[in-house]
Amino acid sequence: MQIIKKNLKQGEITVKINNAEDLWSLNQLIETDDMIKGKTERKIKIGNEDERKQSVVRKTVYLEIKAEKVEFHKYSDNLRVNGVIISGPDDVPRGSYHTFNVEPGSIVTIVKQEWPGYQLEKLKEATESIATKILLVMMDREEAIFMLLKSQGGEKLSSLKGNVAKKGLDGSEKKDFYQEIIEQMKEYDERFELQNIIVASPSFWKEYLMKSMPDELKKKITLATCSDVGEAAVKEVLQRPELMRVLEHDRAAKESLLVEEILKAISKDEACYGLADCKEKSGIGAVKELIVSYEFMQKARQEGKHRELEGIMRLVERMSGKVHILSTEEAEKKLLGLGGIAGILRWQATN
Repeated sequence: MQIIKKNLKQGEITVKINNAEDLWSLNQLIETDDMIKGKTERKIKIGNEDERKQSVVRKTVYLEIKAEKVEFHKYSDNLRVNGVIISGPDDVPRGSYHTFNVEPGSIVTIVKQEWPGYQLEKLKEATESIATKILLVMMDREEAIFMLLKSQGGEKLSSLKGNVAKKGLDGSEKKDFYQEIIEQMKEYDERFELQNIIVASPSFWKEYLMKSMPDELKKKITLATCSDVGEAAVKEVLQRPELMRVLEHDRAAKESLLVEEILKAISKDEACYGLADCKEKSGIGAVKELIVSYEFMQKARQEGKHRELEGIMRLVERMSGKVHILSTEEAEKKLLGLGGIAGILRWQATN
């Protein structure tokens, strides 16, 4: 994600969406009653309603809506934000509903009355380079390109030219191209201490490569499809659901560690959990780290308790604590077992 403009005095931040991971981050930033502004497509009626030949055209317009509903499904390629139109062209009626379809390449402005610290931190994470170390290998029978993935694209490391022997022809005069690719992958794995490798190719070339892949690399590899091999195809891979799954796996590992820290703190009477307990402990400045389930936040919104929950989160931040929002399945499941919210205390709890 790229920040185009930021004016916190006005509560406005304009961002450009680069990939599917950005959509997931934006899903956690946009809340009910936020104002969303940007270019969008809308059907416009041409002619008066009493005219027999009234036509409908689809136009690109600049609208501002007050968000009421945000919908995002993991691994999908768009985020839907529905709400009431606040401002726009004269031929778009105020008070009617509109849905922004946000996708990679979209530029949107989010306006909040106040940007809490945990959301600004989430935005910062989304705009920095991809935290996990991911090697992208795009290959076919004649070429392989190696890139280190970043949130804004990729840093090209090297390329190889080769020619996998065609069936029935003697390819002994050339070094095994697949083996060259694997050797290069081994080198980068050692140099960068890679956590994940994405191997992308048109057609079936990646499956052929995997037949020769050693086990130590195979466990780090996720396969993806690209229409071409070249630096221009990096954008295509960045928008693939396979990358989303790799990043989800990395996020799951980090969130599991946070849950383990909570469980250890509970065993030492240095934790609080459940809404009432966390509210009490945050009120006296005892919470140094607050962990909240994203599902719990969504449920609080549905039940009209989101203001109370947001008050606790903001209070922890005002008292120099940190707020973490968990969104991966296994970590959320464990945290929901503790009431959906828990905190690590600065000192041991007393009864």
